[in-house]
Amino acid sequence: MRTTSSSTTRNTRGARAAAAVAAGALAFSLAACGGGGGDNDGTKAGGSTPSAGDSGLNLPKLNGTHLEVAAVWTGAEQANFKKVLAEFEKRTGASVTFVPAQDPIINFLGSKIAGGQPPDVAMLPQPGAIKQAVDKGWAKPVNADTLSELSKNYSQGWQNIGKVNGKQYGVYYKAANKSLIWYNAKVFENAGAKEPKTWKDLLNTAQTVSDSGVTPFSIGGADGWTLTDWFENVYLSQAGPQKYDQLAQHKIKWTDPSVKDALTTLAQIWGKKDWIAGGPNGALQTEFPASVTQTFTGGDQPKAAMVYEGDFAQVNITETKAKVGTDAKVFPFPTVGGTAPVVSGGDAAVILKDSKGAQALAKWLASPDAATIQAKLGGYLSPNKGVPNSAYPNEVQRKIAKALIDSGDDFRFDMSDQAPQSFGGTPGKGEWKDLQDFLKNPSDVAGTQRKLEADAAAAYGS
Repeated sequence: MRTTSSSTTRNTRGARAAAAVAAGALAFSLAACGGGGGDNDGTKAGGSTPSAGDSGLNLPKLNGTHLEVAAVWTGAEQANFKKVLAEFEKRTGASVTFVPAQDPIINFLGSKIAGGQPPDVAMLPQPGAIKQAVDKGWAKPVNADTLSELSKNYSQGWQNIGKVNGKQYGVYYKAANKSLIWYNAKVFENAGAKEPKTWKDLLNTAQTVSDSGVTPFSIGGADGWTLTDWFENVYLSQAGPQKYDQLAQHKIKWTDPSVKDALTTLAQIWGKKDWIAGGPNGALQTEFPASVTQTFTGGDQPKAAMVYEGDFAQVNITETKAKVGTDAKVFPFPTVGGTAPVVSGGDAAVILKDSKGAQALAKWLASPDAATIQAKLGGYLSPNKGVPNSAYPNEVQRKIAKALIDSGDDFRFDMSDQAPQSFGGTPGKGEWKDLQDFLKNPSDVAGTQRKLEADAAAAYGS
């Protein structure tokens, strides 16, 4: 495990509270998320920026300073982030260019650094990537000014995830609730299906939907990270937080019986070809955005009734005619073991070129002022406890945001994001590839465990 705040002694009180709050949120309607499209070219930040209250944040004057920020974000997510950068430009006089990156971003940054053109700041989606950037000598620690802003606005857990060897490198700007399943309300209504509370309920609901003539699940298996998220929710709920932390640190092996149990549980869905849109082969050719949109197109005969993923799936749903909260609804990932899982992810700003401007930008991204701008635009969740809950554009997002903040340090960060990127964050390799192979052949639990352990041992060096 990288520099996460997880520990084997932490209890699940906050996770239970978060799950309860998220569950209560689902009775409310979600308004469609805001945010326009964005191109994928490196462009200067700009566009109309929602008003953000000035909290008295002290930023330096940076007239004549030019900065580059790299991230893998595209479309509305990129466009909305550019509005945050535009406000920074307005307040400081700096000029900021967004640099679109490719996954895995560590490889992209490596080529930029080798060419002598690293961006000033990069948004890294994994603690493992932060650790790699530090180990390679690329990342620079944040200064005391940014540390002060972080200590005011973030729980200790979110600060710790951005630390390497006790030094603060990452500023977690964006978070995600990755324990949600979205469903086509019309399909459920026609089938007489109900929102499940437990894994057994989920299997019964899937059978009910299947009997009505609609395929139960859409899975974006072409993107291996969606499969790791499936596994993590099952594993956290079934094996418990202590085992989760141990596996995340590779203190137990992937050949452990707890991994066998989780894979066997997953196979109860992945092993039913007629329960997956396009079957396993079709799922492995379906990217995440399409896995969402195909669940909410086609009227009452979509390609699937349900799709698992985080709160950010709202952005993809709004690309269809479905209205979130009425046509597209959501329920918490069902309880597999003792408690419902609460898995989070996030993106951190990391300085690659130390300068007055880069440090000021890191401080800006650690502030509630910056996060509030993007919160108002929708499709975004911040771990910054200084963001007013009223900034979120609808009731469900407000409830989900409150759940995240209320959980304090008692959340579990995405396990694959804590791993070395070669294991947990590289397309076609490591855990992504091993779980894609498992989706194709879910009867091979033992073989999958052996492959996972071999790849993990190589990546962790143990």
